[in-house]
Amino acid sequence: MEAMSLYLMMGVYILAGLNHFRVPRFYLPMVPPWIPRPYQMVLLSGAFEVLLGALLYWPQTRSFAAWSIIAMLVVFFSTHFHMYSERNRKFKKIPSAVLMARIPFQLVLIYWAYTFT
Repeated sequence: MEAMSLYLMMGVYILAGLNHFRVPRFYLPMVPPWIPRPYQMVLLSGAFEVLLGALLYWPQTRSFAAWSIIAMLVVFFSTHFHMYSERNRKFKKIPSAVLMARIPFQLVLIYWAYTFT
């Protein structure tokens, strides 16, 4: 069961990260305005997701990768708060409940990563 959870987590982060390169324009509105160089940050965050997802594979780097994913997810809280605060302007098509649910869901993802520390 732990191996399945690990491979699922690897897949989630690697695929999500690759998607940043496939459709970077999708992620641009999510970047809070106080973050410089949004396009480069989208690509950088995607690269980190791919790298950290891959580093989960090896026992020697798994703990580092999991702690780094946790740090990344903490930083991503700003994205979720930004999206929720702009729900009536930039993100009208996404239900407010979905935008709000993303915030506590980060805690689930953080706990999931923590299980591999």
